[in-house]
Amino acid sequence: MLLAASAAADEIRLKDGKKLYGVIVAYEDNMFKVKTDYGYVLVEKDKIAAIVPNTPAGTDPKAASQSPKSEPAGSSAPSAATPSATEASAKTKIPSANGHPSVPAPASTATANAAPPNVKPAAPAANTTLASTTASPEPPKDEPPPVKEEIQGNQYTNFTHGFRMYKAPSWELIADARKALPNAIVAMGTSNESTLMVIGEEKTKDPLDTAAVAVEKRLREIYSNYRLISQRKTTVGGMPAMEYKYRGMADEHDWSGTLVVIARGKDVLTALGMTFADSDLIQIQENVISRSIASMDFTVHN
Repeated sequence: MLLAASAAADEIRLKDGKKLYGVIVAYEDNMFKVKTDYGYVLVEKDKIAAIVPNTPAGTDPKAASQSPKSEPAGSSAPSAATPSATEASAKTKIPSANGHPSVPAPASTATANAAPPNVKPAAPAANTTLASTTASPEPPKDEPPPVKEEIQGNQYTNFTHGFRMYKAPSWELIADARKALPNAIVAMGTSNESTLMVIGEEKTKDPLDTAAVAVEKRLREIYSNYRLISQRKTTVGGMPAMEYKYRGMADEHDWSGTLVVIARGKDVLTALGMTFADSDLIQIQENVISRSIASMDFTVHN
């Protein structure tokens, strides 16, 4: 299996339930070297539950799936690896103060101890519009209006709020995110809840520095053992922004997070990406979150 050249990524299942998509290119000192879209990662053999190769049509997938104990200790030539999408039927919980950390809500709408319900991520098809733009009855006042959004390949576009950004292949849209989180525009993440990206919007008359401090302060109230790793001024999509990198405990996990507060006219957008810090895949997921935030483009017109 290791010697077979393939343009598709294999699925590497870890014993803690995580999955890694890539191509094994070497084995040395009881470690597999896996090439992914975001670089190389070393995985201990003892932490792998099974390796499921990407099998061609007509091949019995059960015969190709085997545990790492039966893998030969060899190496293979590197090939292009493309992560596959996670199962659409898996359930994903929107992060909340009672479970996973939630995106900081604006001061005027935040509700203490509000735990959003579990929602099931939808599996969008490429080149399709996710939200209908046809005429419909006026929604109740307590419900947000429909959002016009679209996914094409690995690009997410929100026409209603005027931005587009990179969406990792393994990320799925979290349905009803705008209802569950007061200031959420869209929420995306992996089906096993280990990595999440939430984009929010709020109105404020404060300058960027003041608004960013207020949002970051709300993060401190969500996590236990909150630690601010770094902060800096930056730009996202040509707009001034403040970036905070942090660590904190929630739902019995140590989280690594990036919060970026972006000034866009009278609006303040918040991009909050977070992933398990107690995972072997932390570096890969942190790179994916950084790529997604850096890709934000505000030239979209409704």
